[in-house]
Amino acid sequence: MTASKRDFHQTEYNDELRADMRSIISLAIREDNSTVGDLTSMSLIPQNAPGRAAVVARERGVVAGLVFAQELLAMIDGALTWESTEVKDGELVTPGAVLGYISGPTLSMLTAERLLLNLVGRLSGVATLSRAYVDAIAGTQAHIYDTRKTTLGWRRLEKYATRCGGARNHRTGLYDAILIKDNHLAFGGISDFGPAEAVRRARAYLVEHYPQDALPLLEIEVDSLEQLRQVLPENPDIVLLDNMSPEMMKQAVQMRNDAHSSAELEASGGINLQTVRAKALSGVERVSVGALTHSAKTFDVGLDWV
Repeated sequence: MTASKRDFHQTEYNDELRADMRSIISLAIREDNSTVGDLTSMSLIPQNAPGRAAVVARERGVVAGLVFAQELLAMIDGALTWESTEVKDGELVTPGAVLGYISGPTLSMLTAERLLLNLVGRLSGVATLSRAYVDAIAGTQAHIYDTRKTTLGWRRLEKYATRCGGARNHRTGLYDAILIKDNHLAFGGISDFGPAEAVRRARAYLVEHYPQDALPLLEIEVDSLEQLRQVLPENPDIVLLDNMSPEMMKQAVQMRNDAHSSAELEASGGINLQTVRAKALSGVERVSVGALTHSAKTFDVGLDWV
C-alpha cells in the first residue's frame, strides 16, 4: 500500500489566526469590563502605579498561546509589554517555570491578567492533552488528528494548540474538504444511493469545480467492512472507520491492502487514552480524537508579582 502524501491544511501562526484571537479578546474585554472598567483595581490602585509580574506555570504540561501575549496586552493598553523567556509554544514545562513577564501600568496589568491567563490556560490545556495522546501511540505508524469538536469561535486557536502538542489538524471547516457521513447518505430517508455512488458524485463535483492540482481531500465514513469493500474501488483519499473495534480495523487494513488501494484509514469514535494505542496498533494511518479539544482541562497558570 502506498500512503498518500496529501493532508488537510495545517494551522500555523499567521494573520488569520491573529484575527481570530483579536475577535475573541475583544469580546472578552467587553464581557469583563462593560463600559465601566475594573472597579476593584480603580478603587485601590493609583492610576499611574507601575508594575511587573511573571506568568508562571503551576503544573507540568505543554505550553501554547504565548505567541499571542504581546498583541493581547496591546489591546488592553499600548504601554503594556511582554518579555519572553526561553519558553516557547510547544515546549514541555514543569511547575514554577516562568513563561514570560508583563510590565507596565498596574491597573492595565490587572485588567489583562485574567484574559491572558484564560487564553494561555485553555490553549496549553489542549496542547497538553494532545501530547498525551501523541505519546500514547508512540512507535506506531498512526498519527493523532483533531476534529471540528471545538469551542465556538476558538477553532483555529485550538487547532493551533493541538499542533503545539504534536497532533495534526483534520479539516478546519466544511469548506476545505469533503467528508461524507451517514447523515449525507440518509437525509430524511430519501437518499437513493450508497457509499460508493456518494464517492463518485463527490469526486465529480470536485473535478468540475477545482483544478486538478488543487482538489480538496475526499473522505467517507463507513461503519461496516461491507461498506469499506464497496468504496475501496472508488479510491477516496481517506476512509473513516466509525466505532470499529481494533480487530475489525485490522481486517479493514488487510482488506485495503489486498485491494491495492491508496486510501488511508482513519479510526474514529469514542477514543480515549485507554483505548487509543490499541486502535493505532491495528495498522491505520490516522486516529481522530474529539477529546483533544472538547475534553481538555485548563492548564494551571498564574501571575506572580515581581
